Amino acid sequence: MNFDENESTNIEQTEQTVPSPCIANNSPRAKFEQFKADSNYLNEPLNSELLNDSDHFTNDAVQLLKFHGSYQQDDREHRKRGGTGKDWQMMLRLRNPAGYVPGPLFVALDELSDRLGNQTLRATTRQCFQMHGIKKVNIKEVIGTIVKSMGSTLAACGDVNRNVMAPAAPYEKGSYPAARKLANDIADVLSPKKAEKTYIDLWVDGEIKYAIKPSSEVKRNRKLQLKPGVFSGDEKEPLYGATYLPRKFKCATTVPGDNSVDILTHDIGLVTFTNKKGVLEGCNVYVGGGMGRTHNLDTTFARIADPIGYVEGEYILELVQSILALQRDYGDRKTRRHSRLKYVLHDMGVDWFKKQLTTKYFTRQIENLKHEGDTILEDYLGWHQQSEKLWFVGLPLLSGRLTGRVKKELRNIVEKYALDVRLTPNQDLLLCNIGNYQKASVKKALIDIGFIHPETPDRLARHAMACPALPLCGLAMTEAERFLPELLERINNQLKILDINKSVLIRVTGCPNGCARPYMAELALVGSGLNQYQLWLGGSTNLKRLATPYLQKMPIDDLEKTLEPLFLSWKDTGTSSSLGDHVTKLGSESVMSLLTSSAAP
Repeated sequence: MNFDENESTNIEQTEQTVPSPCIANNSPRAKFEQFKADSNYLNEPLNSELLNDSDHFTNDAVQLLKFHGSYQQDDREHRKRGGTGKDWQMMLRLRNPAGYVPGPLFVALDELSDRLGNQTLRATTRQCFQMHGIKKVNIKEVIGTIVKSMGSTLAACGDVNRNVMAPAAPYEKGSYPAARKLANDIADVLSPKKAEKTYIDLWVDGEIKYAIKPSSEVKRNRKLQLKPGVFSGDEKEPLYGATYLPRKFKCATTVPGDNSVDILTHDIGLVTFTNKKGVLEGCNVYVGGGMGRTHNLDTTFARIADPIGYVEGEYILELVQSILALQRDYGDRKTRRHSRLKYVLHDMGVDWFKKQLTTKYFTRQIENLKHEGDTILEDYLGWHQQSEKLWFVGLPLLSGRLTGRVKKELRNIVEKYALDVRLTPNQDLLLCNIGNYQKASVKKALIDIGFIHPETPDRLARHAMACPALPLCGLAMTEAERFLPELLERINNQLKILDINKSVLIRVTGCPNGCARPYMAELALVGSGLNQYQLWLGGSTNLKRLATPYLQKMPIDDLEKTLEPLFLSWKDTGTSSSLGDHVTKLGSESVMSLLTSSAAP
């Protein structure tokens, strides 16, 4: 962000330290900001284009469609299969706070995907389902059916708060219920007000009975959106205003010790603490994380969140509204690549952020962080006791893709036994609320479709993730999801040949946008061209350390010879060190020397 040359950035002069361009100083902003303001709260031209006979939306309507949970895509390989012209279709993303998918909604999604989609469902890295292959003519029926089946796609994409994450495990013990409830309350308290009316008008013909039904606590806290600082100045959209946020906004909650949600990668991360009765006492608060970046543009980067302190539970919903309002006012509205909260934190500093937050937006006490203890990446695979009378089972899904017989039979199991589904941040699926008397039958049905030992998938595949990439994602430079099985097989074979009996946390994306959170992995490939990837190394197995980029354009055919010297160096350390820790201990210069030692002179 730009500052006057003579302007000081000292804490004492916070009132003079204003980033630009942003709402806070009324600077000129990008045309897209005015477009949002002119859309009548995300209505036009989307409303009009839903009624025409075109097989696709114009760019203006597409920009609004995102706020309603959908992206327009073109199958890049359509012409290779004999098609002519562009194969326009919609990807639809749901709003599933804490990954919760009620059984009837899962059944409806299965039916819709078969009848009006591409016959697959995909669990995303943000714990929600995506559907692909929906034609424009069918988009209203699909969204309308989802809404009428206990679901929603509102704010699953767009410049608003996205799906709120939380540990998916339906444990009825410890802090887990409080973390899940908090995620749901945050989703409701940060939902746009007038845009929800637009959403209901567009997709279910104004049937207000399908509106979000917030808890009394959420209703009480939403009234705070009218207080000075937090109030946008627009009574119809009191938190967001007519231009909404500069860019997407992401939140997550978790419990001490469980980092299934990649807590440091969000705009707001909350670690919940409860008393012995499970009542929320307060949260450690982290702000300013984010994975998106652009190749060869140093002003964009992946960043992990900063801790700002501990806040008592009764003020958490007030806090998240306040942080969002600060981002609304100070986020860069001129350059979208520089618009996330992480850049406000980076450019202005944590001290400035806390000073601004507590002076203008949030007047409650922010205390010192509470001790969280050791943290691991939980995945909940296999069978677990949910409560005294209930069980849940975690099923591994590589890249979250449900298709074919597995998809069909899981739907039958959910329907037959009246189960609910929860999606994990690792793109796996939990079948929940399985009664003691049902366990044996469900277990047999799962074995019949290949889930013989769901608790022990291949160790490299267990925590590996990939974004969809080609052929549908318009940003993809190369393969990710379709390449992941081959990648895992190649690395697994190489480790066997080198007699290395260790696992590696692997993630791959088709572009630098970071949808599979590659920058937290021990080993990540980030698409940088056709069959070429940027190589990132050094993240930690508990997802607390950012990885480092090493090679900018590694041809995928060079994977094994590039990694072999590093793997051998790792092997020499014995069994105690993870690859990420080994890379960090070696240092960038030594790692780079190993990676390039086999290169041709």
